[in-house]
Formats: sequence, C-alpha cells, structure tokens
Amino acid sequence: MDFLQNHIEALIFCSPTPVKLADLKSYMSEMFNAEVPDDDIQAAVLGLEEKFKSDEFSFQLYKSSGGYQYLTKPAYQASIGIMLKQQSKKRLSTSAMETLSIIAYKQPIPKTEVENIRGVNCDYAIQKLLDKGLIEILGKAETVGRPILYGTSPKFMEYFGISDLNELPTPKDFSNEVNTIGETSDNQ
Repeated sequence: MDFLQNHIEALIFCSPTPVKLADLKSYMSEMFNAEVPDDDIQAAVLGLEEKFKSDEFSFQLYKSSGGYQYLTKPAYQASIGIMLKQQSKKRLSTSAMETLSIIAYKQPIPKTEVENIRGVNCDYAIQKLLDKGLIEILGKAETVGRPILYGTSPKFMEYFGISDLNELPTPKDFSNEVNTIGETSDNQ
C-alpha cells in the first residue's frame, strides 16, 4: 500500500491543479498495467491526509474543487506573506515593462527600433530583461550593421502565465480625438 501511496503523493505534489480520484485511478491503472481498485486509491489518499496532519509538516492534503492538492497550513501564512512581499519588490520597472511590451508585440526587433518607439535609450532596460531571462537574442537582422534582434523567451511566458504569444492582449485602437477645450458646442 505504501508503494501506491507514494505514487499518489508524487502525482498530487506535481499537479498544478487538484487531482480527482478518477484521474488518480486512471494514472495508476496505466502505471501498473492493471485495474487499481477504488478502495485502494481512497485508502492511499486517506493515509496521505493522516500523514500530513502531523505538526512536523508545513503543508497538508486538502480536498478542493473535487480533487486533492497540497496547500500550506494557515500557521505558516505570515512567513509566506513575507516571501511574497519580497518577491513583489523584484517586479519590473515601468521602463523595463514598456521595453518588454514593445519587444513582445514587435519581435523580432532590434534595440534601435525599440528606442525609436520609446524615444529614449533602452540599454539598461534591455540588459535587465536579458539578466532576468525574459527576453533573448534571436539572431541578427539582415540590414546594414546587422543589429541584434530581440524576442521574448519561454520564461516570459511563464512570468505572465501564458502559453502562446497569441494570448497577449490585443493593442486597443486609439482614436485621434480632437482637442475640444475652449470650443463651444452647437447646443448652446
């Protein structure tokens, strides 16, 4: 039973979403090339619930959305809050975010074109984005001077929680509104 319980523990641990009992049964049946009884799956899950109720663990097996997942126990909320606060300090600056947006929508793009769009030097922002792994060098352009072309990296997708560039929001259409300050309307 511990063998089955260990496999189920690993599956629940690795899953980003709650794992349903039916899915666990399907995975285990394929793993062992034999039908695994529902009672054995449920007994293994109950064993995991009991195991992680102990105070020696900072997380516990919770039933959520019809499945099971590991979540941190409430007693550790403060330390997790500190970690999340410190991680939020590592957010991108406005200039880095603007530079990254241009690269994401216009890739592959040379630095000079990014600078033309932003109207300022982008050396620092591009270097920071390269250091964070959010952009990467895609090659060189076939134009004069053969400038380096930049594009987003797989880490960019992970950072923003998307799986394809098509999931980026579409740029809104901006209308050129005429300045109407000081003009009188026809209704007066």
